[in-house]
Amino acid sequence: MSRLPGPFLALLLVALLLPLVPLATWSVAHGWRFPDLLPRDWSLDAWAYALSPTAGVLRGLGLTAAIAGAATAGSLVIGLPAGRALGLYRFRGRAAVEILVLAPVLTPGIAAVFGLHALFLPLGLTNTVAGVALAHLIPVLPYTILVLSGVFAGYDTRAEYQARSLGASPFQVLRHVTWPAIRPGVIVAALFAFLVSWSQYLLTLVIGGGRVQTLPLQLFAFAGAGRADVTGAIAVVYVLPGILVLVLTSRRLTGRSAALAGFGR
Repeated sequence: MSRLPGPFLALLLVALLLPLVPLATWSVAHGWRFPDLLPRDWSLDAWAYALSPTAGVLRGLGLTAAIAGAATAGSLVIGLPAGRALGLYRFRGRAAVEILVLAPVLTPGIAAVFGLHALFLPLGLTNTVAGVALAHLIPVLPYTILVLSGVFAGYDTRAEYQARSLGASPFQVLRHVTWPAIRPGVIVAALFAFLVSWSQYLLTLVIGGGRVQTLPLQLFAFAGAGRADVTGAIAVVYVLPGILVLVLTSRRLTGRSAALAGFGR
């Protein structure tokens, strides 16, 4: 994988950070009215309140990250074998399985959310963090499985067979052959899974019943209350972890694995 040219990378960074400018400005503005180009008065009161225990933003940030992490881990546990099966094998009913995988994306979101609520209610999973994390698997899994099936579609299993013929154990094959080959794809799948879970609002609201206060719920609550300054501060806090995950993950996606390319020569 070649590196992006410097100007393109700079343009991409500007595109990512530009929406943060008005949010960051609102977070330090003490009133900002049209037609003023910039606020007349500046204040850090919104940040002081947003980061205080009273607002619960830091608690919501930790809860959002924990739920997104759990949904990501669960999607990888399910998505790795499913992606390998869809990517490597041709079997009867494969098209039906692919449609089933895409069903959460194709189904209207509001219908899926309330259908899921009806399913979770008798199981005692509503109004709980565990129920919300499980519910997040529904929109997350299609992205994870599709990315990983694409990874395995370009994977050459002869490298595994060669390693076994040389006496490698299944764990050694997994560690030294399979994992290095699929690692970039797994990182991309995990990134998609984390960000999709991180941004869930309606699903968290319905399944969590308003008791599971993640950052998106807090953001919409303050926005609805007309607190533009606090909303700006929470929005900056909400957006930055996603950008951080993207930057840290992208640094790992360099080069092409020899296990994928070795037999294509």
